[in-house]
Amino acid sequence: MNNYTIVRQEHLNHYGFLFGGALLQWVDEFAWLVASRDFPGCPLVTIGMDQINFLQPVANGSILRFTILPLEQGKTSIRYSVGVFADAPGASEETEVFSTTITFVHVDTAGNKQPLPQVSTLRSQQPEP
Repeated sequence: MNNYTIVRQEHLNHYGFLFGGALLQWVDEFAWLVASRDFPGCPLVTIGMDQINFLQPVANGSILRFTILPLEQGKTSIRYSVGVFADAPGASEETEVFSTTITFVHVDTAGNKQPLPQVSTLRSQQPEP
């Protein structure tokens, strides 16, 4: 599933490029949205990000595309790959600027892990309309 956002002045660090913390917030939020659509009715929380790779600086005004795809489902957790691509102002093509994997776990109201339903075809693997 793809999500998009634009980099604005308030997202920049003291060097004038996208602040990594802002990017990580978007990654967590957008991946959670995908997971929540894949597992409706299942409260999910982030338990980790692995292999965090900031590949290129991102300029103000860039349009970011977040590609989020399921990697593997465990008994109580689901892991997704996240790729972020930037379309900088005036650029003729996108550039990959970030990648990671993120894991969510299904919990009850007390925070205890709960089994996830087995889903044969996750929504995020299906083509977008």
